[in-house]
Amino acid sequence: MRRWTGLLTVLVGTGGAWAQSPETLESVRLHRSDARELARKDLEACVAKKCPDAGRIALLAGTLALAEGDVAEARTLLTGATVAEPLQPYLAYYQGQAQFYAGDPAAAAVAFARAAPKASPALAPRVQARLGEALLAAGKAKEAAQALEAAATEDPSAELLFQRAQARLAVGNATGERADLKAVALRYPAHPYADEALAKLEALKPPLKLTLAEYLQRSRGLLDAGEAKRALEELEKAEAQKLVRAKQDKAQVALVRAQALYATGKKDEAEQALAVARQGPTSVAAEAAYFTARRALKTDDNLKARELMAAVEKGWPKEGVADDAGFYVGWLDLQAGRFEDAVKSFTAFDQRHARSRKRDEAMWFRALAHIRLKQYGPAREVLDTLVDTFPRSSLVPQARYWSARGHELEGSPAAVTGPAYEAVISSAPNSYYALLASERLRELGREPPAAFPEAPKQLERAEVPPELKLAMALTEAGLFRDAAEEVQARTSRIHNQEQAMAFAHALLRLGEYGHAHAVAARHLWGRAFGARLPEALAAFYPRAFANAVESEATRYKVSPFFVWAIMRRESAFRPEVASAADARGLMQVIPPTARAIAKQLAEPAPAPAELFSPSLNIKYGAWYLSQLMKRFSHPALAAAAYNAGPEATVRWVKEKGSLPLDLFVEEIPFRETRGYVKQVLADLYLYQSFYGKDAAPQRLSLTVPAPATEGVSF
Repeated sequence: MRRWTGLLTVLVGTGGAWAQSPETLESVRLHRSDARELARKDLEACVAKKCPDAGRIALLAGTLALAEGDVAEARTLLTGATVAEPLQPYLAYYQGQAQFYAGDPAAAAVAFARAAPKASPALAPRVQARLGEALLAAGKAKEAAQALEAAATEDPSAELLFQRAQARLAVGNATGERADLKAVALRYPAHPYADEALAKLEALKPPLKLTLAEYLQRSRGLLDAGEAKRALEELEKAEAQKLVRAKQDKAQVALVRAQALYATGKKDEAEQALAVARQGPTSVAAEAAYFTARRALKTDDNLKARELMAAVEKGWPKEGVADDAGFYVGWLDLQAGRFEDAVKSFTAFDQRHARSRKRDEAMWFRALAHIRLKQYGPAREVLDTLVDTFPRSSLVPQARYWSARGHELEGSPAAVTGPAYEAVISSAPNSYYALLASERLRELGREPPAAFPEAPKQLERAEVPPELKLAMALTEAGLFRDAAEEVQARTSRIHNQEQAMAFAHALLRLGEYGHAHAVAARHLWGRAFGARLPEALAAFYPRAFANAVESEATRYKVSPFFVWAIMRRESAFRPEVASAADARGLMQVIPPTARAIAKQLAEPAPAPAELFSPSLNIKYGAWYLSQLMKRFSHPALAAAAYNAGPEATVRWVKEKGSLPLDLFVEEIPFRETRGYVKQVLADLYLYQSFYGKDAAPQRLSLTVPAPATEGVSF
């Protein structure tokens, strides 16, 4: 691999400005594999022309080399580079990174110290943290203490707390050391530093002993991290130290043990532990009984689950779990098609749980049970009560739609149902129910009113807010991650809608679609969906990563609008997002699905970290979406399969595919998938109406098609 020794000494320009090529910046933004090579070529061309931008290009090339683990080249590229003032703290920061990973923490500390005075509020915490770490590694623990005090207070991560503990010990702050080590052990039990922290605590004189509550905290944390065996070990330690004495203690331990045993597949032992937990105090017994009921629910034993939920509600009426259990009783009746029982159950729920946070949802499901019984008058009474009682509920648009639909199913004339559907579109123009109302109006021979008079419009010539000038410089340099952090810091200080509008459009021009969307969602909702300003809509519905989306959509013969609709719901246009289920990137692709897609495309399986690449993520998401459309032939079913999997979607169509689409979607058993399908459909048809070239509006079929027997199944 070519080295760049001495290359960056030639920094005097002989002509106009020279910068990275657009191809390089696009490749860096999309995390493509050729980004580093393109940056290297840009640097070589710049140096050959003696252009003034060599330092800035070297900064990008150095950070790319650093990201790929080529510390030697990064160090060579960054050493001696010169950049304009706004980028100088970043150059010093990355010089420090290169020095540190090259094994020279003392030189790294010097570089980090050079970055600190002019670091922006977004960069300063990182600089402080790395300065403290470098000083500590260089054997200067006392000097590290001050930097780590600030850094760990700002970001109390396991790493910084552990390092601060070492620095505190060096300056004689034994109490502070103990507090930090204990925080690591309790807050981050699955982190590698946690065991080391515990070992240090046990080596103290006198050694620190954990309480039962602290062992339970560690056990629950390990269970949440998927380490059930280690969770059981924590409980065994507590018992070995004779901390589990009282009946209440035994019940609490038994409940956590049961959860861990189920996670390790030891069902019989888990049930024995649950029996012990149910003999404990009221709060623990109620939680154990509810856990048992939820287990039955997850195994699709709905009759057993209903029986157990009813017992929880009756047996522990004053405990918090009684609220959820009572709701599930009605919901299980509805799912089983026992609509009369569902009406009774939800009516009883409303009476017994008058302060429940689920009352609006319970009203909605009671109305749905009435609709399935073709009792449209009673359904409207419940829906009207829902709207009057909870006017700010997210369920109001569907209550209004189904009230209008009930009128139509009852035989009311278009003069009655038409205005009711139009009111849905007027009051919730961006909703799934506005889309349904539009289709119902067309069936009545009435042209629906335009949900939005104008398509989104980006302000191309608006002045960049002064607060975003540094983010702009970082973006122009190709330091997109740093630009995103700078944007995050600045957007948290927005105070009014005018400022938000200027920020949103500057962010769109920067390609920071996720941050633009976040600013709009926080500050511009009324302007977009109340006043319906096209400038506000632009941040809610951007054509993010347009080149990649349109290219992959064309390649795999799927609508780019569908890709954007999925992307909007999955990640809100943020490439760095990861879910609790390890879904990654813009289209939230999980590693097993990525491996299966790579196999179908005859490509090497990607490493999980590669899925954060917008380019690869969009490619895999577009391919997968195209295959789902081939199998399911309807965007509602393809969206359901994208969220819940093809097998679940096939099962739902077999069970309830004879229903019209609006009822079918309402009876999808997974709450998350119901909401997902609704939002994706609404966004798909809005994207089509905003950016589609067809004069006639795209129609939503209200008939559920049968899926193909063959096709994608993962």
